Amino acid sequence: MRPRVDWMTQGDERIMEFLYEKDIVASPSVIAANIDYTNEYISRRCRVLAEAELLQRIDASNYRLTDFGEQFLSGELSSEDL
Repeated sequence: MRPRVDWMTQGDERIMEFLYEKDIVASPSVIAANIDYTNEYISRRCRVLAEAELLQRIDASNYRLTDFGEQFLSGELSSEDL
């Protein structure tokens, strides 16, 4: 089971799940189009997730899930790890 992290949103989990399921590098606009959130919201949350090392910023506009992010999704981390 995944830990409950106070600063995370449901959208954060959906972003990470999308990147995990598709196993791709994607821009916030691609992610937004596929999970029904606005591009602005996804851009903002991707930056937050990258700061937490759950996503890696590949270039100016693309992100991918990190190993740390995969560990979070699989429930291997505690909320203190984040």
